Amino acid sequence: MEPAAVPPSEERRRDAAATRRRLLEAARDLFAERGYEGATVRDIAARAGANQALLFRYFGSKRGLLTEVVALGGLEQLRATPPEELFETALRSMLTRSAEGAEDRSLEVYLRSVGRGDEAAGTLRELGEEYRSVLAGLSGAPDGALRADLAMAWLLGIGLMRTVVAWEPLAGADPDDVCRLVLGTLSHLWAAEPGDGDE
Repeated sequence: MEPAAVPPSEERRRDAAATRRRLLEAARDLFAERGYEGATVRDIAARAGANQALLFRYFGSKRGLLTEVVALGGLEQLRATPPEELFETALRSMLTRSAEGAEDRSLEVYLRSVGRGDEAAGTLRELGEEYRSVLAGLSGAPDGALRADLAMAWLLGIGLMRTVVAWEPLAGADPDDVCRLVLGTLSHLWAAEPGDGDE
């Protein structure tokens, strides 16, 4: 007995979903490699093996595509990770990512795109503010927002030095060694002491 034929409408839906996924993955990789401004719609479509018109049909604009890339990575990670594990999860994700596959590259996208154009700024600012809000809750100190900003500055600085500048020895350091040193020090930042933040 021959298998039932797939209805043409269902086949088209599957093809559309696959094309959409390829466009997202191509955009994720190009935004991570070149930043928002440096990744053109033409290059994203070419890497995905798709027509540019499909990119606009599925995402509306280049900014719409960036929003989905960020949502798939950073915002999804943020919402799925317990607050006390968020910093380490983001750090390990950045330290252990490979150039291939569907791993989270949202931090690289952020690093290469933030401050590089008004169109991308709102989406990236939203991601940064959500991370800060979650991290600020880890300290009982009145200056929790400042502590969260310092933690984020350290995380982004490590990302910049390791993935964008490729500064040695950090670029080639073992992820476990980096995490051990960073997380050991970071625990002091979250620990509120009597009188912290008081005038």
